Amino acid sequence: MSFPNDETGQVLAEMQAAGIDLCQRHAVVFFQLFEKKEQAQKMVEYLQEKAPEMKVTLHPDEIPNVWDVDCTVEMIPDYDSIIAQEAQFEQIADKFNGYNDGWGIEA
Repeated sequence: MSFPNDETGQVLAEMQAAGIDLCQRHAVVFFQLFEKKEQAQKMVEYLQEKAPEMKVTLHPDEIPNVWDVDCTVEMIPDYDSIIAQEAQFEQIADKFNGYNDGWGIEA
């Protein structure tokens, strides 16, 4: 399987090389960052209302005064699905003055 030559494609290629079966469903975590806890909390509340089945966690980042909202989606991690989901989270995070900061698969 080949992947586009960008960051998402590189991560998927590395996962495949590490032996992760990318044709199976995985818990894919999308990371959103915020400068204020209140903004992050508003995104959590929004997602709890709109997608109650999604696992959403809020916690302080390792960088001081930054808050993480981790959104876990059960999905087959194919390139197009990852790109589409990141774009959706970027739009939502932007409403609350945050931004998408990548993704990963729970090990």
